[in-house]
Amino acid sequence: MAKIIDNFLPKEEHEKIYNLMFNESNFPWFYVPDISFKNKHSKSHLFYMVHLFYFNNKPNSDFFDRVSNLLKKIKIKALIRVKANFYPNQGIKKIDEMHTDASYKHKAAIYSVNTNNGGTVLEDGTIVKSIANRLLLFDASKKHDSTNCTDQKARVNININYF
Repeated sequence: MAKIIDNFLPKEEHEKIYNLMFNESNFPWFYVPDISFKNKHSKSHLFYMVHLFYFNNKPNSDFFDRVSNLLKKIKIKALIRVKANFYPNQGIKKIDEMHTDASYKHKAAIYSVNTNNGGTVLEDGTIVKSIANRLLLFDASKKHDSTNCTDQKARVNININYF
């Protein structure tokens, strides 16, 4: 069962994360040519940018400490991955293909950094809108997918996989 928590972080903490991802020119985003695994060579597929804060059992970013309050509040026992996603507005709104983050049972949290008309689609068809400072908790071994946005410059979120 999914759980949605609005106003998850205190306003000042949310603003620090927002400013890191939207206003700091030295925050590195890395290009991924396809959001979806299907039809990888199709010209109609959208791209996105990612930043891996944590991967392979260790911090992977000089900015890892900047999301530590977010991680502490979720009460994580063990991290698997912490990844920021930057879905640029590309003029059309698309829903990606349903996927699982891993085949084994684990938890996911998606933290929305900004408000936009994109969102996360859960296996049961529920669409969780991207609203700034909203946290979505769900079983990441269940199918889900994401959408980009068309009403802002980008949809930005932090995807956390954990136990």
